[in-house]
Amino acid sequence: MTAADDIEPSGPERSGGVGRPTSTEGALFGAADDAGAARSSSATPTSRGDTLLLVDDTASKRYVLGSWLRRGGYTVIEAATGTEALRRFREGGIDLVVLDVSLPDISGFEVCELIKTDSVHGTTPVIHVSAAAIQSVDRTRGLEGGADAYLVEPIDPNEMLATVAAILRYYKARLHAERLATRLADLARLSATLGATTSQRALLYEAASGATRIFRSPVTIVATAPDGSRLAAVSEGPGERVELRAAMIADLVDQPVGVRITDESPDRWPHVAWPAGDTVRVLTMRQHSDRPPLTIVVPTGATIEGAPVLTLFGQTVMSAMNTARLYDEEHDLALTLQRSMLPRTLPYVPGLELAVRYTPAGDRAEIGGDFYEVAKLDDQLIVAVGDVGGHSLHAATVMGELRHATRAYIAEGHGPAGVLDRLNHFIARLIPGEIATMCLLSIDVATGRTRLSNAGHPPPLVRARDGVRLITDRSPLLGIVVRPATEVEFVLEPDDTVVLYTDGLIETRTETLDESLARLINAAGSVERDLEAFATRLLAEVGPSAPADDIAMVVVRRATSHRV
Repeated sequence: MTAADDIEPSGPERSGGVGRPTSTEGALFGAADDAGAARSSSATPTSRGDTLLLVDDTASKRYVLGSWLRRGGYTVIEAATGTEALRRFREGGIDLVVLDVSLPDISGFEVCELIKTDSVHGTTPVIHVSAAAIQSVDRTRGLEGGADAYLVEPIDPNEMLATVAAILRYYKARLHAERLATRLADLARLSATLGATTSQRALLYEAASGATRIFRSPVTIVATAPDGSRLAAVSEGPGERVELRAAMIADLVDQPVGVRITDESPDRWPHVAWPAGDTVRVLTMRQHSDRPPLTIVVPTGATIEGAPVLTLFGQTVMSAMNTARLYDEEHDLALTLQRSMLPRTLPYVPGLELAVRYTPAGDRAEIGGDFYEVAKLDDQLIVAVGDVGGHSLHAATVMGELRHATRAYIAEGHGPAGVLDRLNHFIARLIPGEIATMCLLSIDVATGRTRLSNAGHPPPLVRARDGVRLITDRSPLLGIVVRPATEVEFVLEPDDTVVLYTDGLIETRTETLDESLARLINAAGSVERDLEAFATRLLAEVGPSAPADDIAMVVVRRATSHRV
């Protein structure tokens, strides 16, 4: 007679009724009487918060083992067959499975293998229990099939509870380490993304999206925009849309310097739907009293004890925001310096209308070498648009020298070709190694007679009554002394318009130069009565949405008599 035979109940109990264990059962399981079980799990058991799935087809065995586990502080869910056990297991919420080897429909070995290969809960620990399969070959098969322990009846209550506690302790430590490693890896990837983001709005968007992936939860991030307004980046969770909203939390600005973590009611943070029954963990960071704080809110249950990843995440976002803020300051400084090198005002020239545009590259903080010059000299209007290679303080310095030399040669009375020849020798002698392009024209205010010389610059556009054309005549680049510059002459009739521009207007990564020039010609097919409106539309229709290079543009129209 086997131990399993000894403990099987007879009569109604065998058919599925649950009865009290007999003294024989208590002896076989190892002092399973109420007093012994109480002593084995302490007189006042504490709740561990763990849910165990107990699988056995014998009701009396489930009763005995379940009593021990419940008195040990565990929540126990019972199943009598392998099919029932797998169904309940796949519903989730099971921390450990106590699994009999001999089941009526499918063996415990197969159930264990199916549990361990589950794509969602496959890390759940399994303890095999058996009264019949007690040989070493059975234990070996069970352990090789994925079981974390193998207990042979008769079982001592202390051994059972100690085994469950040890396996759960190891399981939780492993899950903690894996979750921490995964979150740190995700944070490292996000850090690289944030480090390459210079726009604060884009940075908040990426930070909120990254937080949902790291914490697998909803998130709210509140920061202060450069204009002083507070923005909240919110998302309902991984894969959900990130929204930027105005933050209406009144007391965030008064946060002290340092790092502060508090658990609060989610009612104060109504931007997203938080998990029911949980508080939210609020991380507030402030580096200096003259800098606004950063606030990050996630469900408390989504964080690891001590919130190490949340703190590191906050530091990463704060560092990226400081970099973005520094970039904005440098960009503003560069743009101010750039504009200081351009003409402050345009000359008033009766009979001619003027519109100018200067747009810095969207992804650069450096100073560029693009410039324009508009000057009236006696009865002539002189217009120049140029571009010095590179984006740096050095390029801007060369640009400044070139612009002042241009003004000096114009003042001496030289025509466009003569000015370019002198600039060419000026660069070759005084700043060798530099190259630049320039398109220079002079317009006789009274007659509209125009002389134009182009040193390697994009072709200027003329919109006349008979259509639109590009003036493609070119001379060598400035800085390369090959041959003298040439000039083209034409008459700018009343209502005719000429457009000079730098290559940032037409060069894109997605189309050829001919395609870009075709778009420019098409956009200039009509010219608004308001020349400023025309310049704005031309920039919008032809220029890239996020310029990779600076854009300088000058538009000149010879007015009809009723506009003078």
